[in-house]
Amino acid sequence: MQNITDIFFDLDHTLWDFDKNSILAFDKIFKEHHPTIDTNAFIKIYAPINQACWKLYQVDKITHEELRYNRLRQSFDAMNYSITDEAIHKIAHDYIEFLPDNNQLFEGALEVLEYLFTKYRLHIITNGFAEVQHKKINNSGLGNYFKTVTNSEMAGVKKPHASIFEFALSLAKTNKQNAVMIGDCIDADIRGAIEFGMQAILFDEKETHTLEGVITIKHLLELKNIL
Repeated sequence: MQNITDIFFDLDHTLWDFDKNSILAFDKIFKEHHPTIDTNAFIKIYAPINQACWKLYQVDKITHEELRYNRLRQSFDAMNYSITDEAIHKIAHDYIEFLPDNNQLFEGALEVLEYLFTKYRLHIITNGFAEVQHKKINNSGLGNYFKTVTNSEMAGVKKPHASIFEFALSLAKTNKQNAVMIGDCIDADIRGAIEFGMQAILFDEKETHTLEGVITIKHLLELKNIL
């Protein structure tokens, strides 16, 4: 990692522990409105469905509203849980409202940001929805570390599209030769950045991927040995 001045982080699943915070949000909803649903059992079904829906959303195969509805409808159908569309829309709304109230970060997130903040300019590039992402960043104490936050709504495209990286670099007033992208998603974060011409580091906490030629970490504090 030579001549790096600017580090771009993904947010969800990289710094902000989406899975833990998602469980907390759904648990609150189910306890109040659907007490027969076991949250952990639901999450096991929901997590891969949500990931598949996000992949479709990233390549504009489904809309923002379809993403929010489909991931829930498909999950409840897979559970054979009878629920109306009206109730699904209510859950979708409440979930987005409650999700940013939780602030579980990956272990070492704040420590590594404190370390990197003194040496580099830090930024975020996220495909998440703008209003929700800003709440997550501020509520979890991440806000003060980042010079810029680029989301797909601002850029008009989503990762891995080259234009969102171009937009983020322009906002950060830097160039690709001096930047590195850190994220968990091979397609959106890693391949997107590399194909654009940036260096990239894969955060693979569960050690589920092997990518030849790409620096991979399973703990955020490993960045201290790299950057």
